[in-house]
Amino acid sequence: MKAFTVHQAKTHLSRLLKAVEEGEEVVILRGKTPVARLVPYRKGKRPLGFVPGRLPESFFEPLPEEELALWEGATS
Repeated sequence: MKAFTVHQAKTHLSRLLKAVEEGEEVVILRGKTPVARLVPYRKGKRPLGFVPGRLPESFFEPLPEEELALWEGATS
């Protein structure tokens, strides 16, 4: 892990981003105090299906005949 002052980071931002893209972590210092960390962006995996517990049990029950008829395009 490399550390750079704010001034160095501003001056060499493109170089720091290239290092991060290659998997390195970079710490930005204000004086001697770490204030930020640049890390490679990892796209999160999207879960398949619904998140358990997010839908009420009634969601899976059959629709009433009147509502089903509306979905099927029937008119009264």
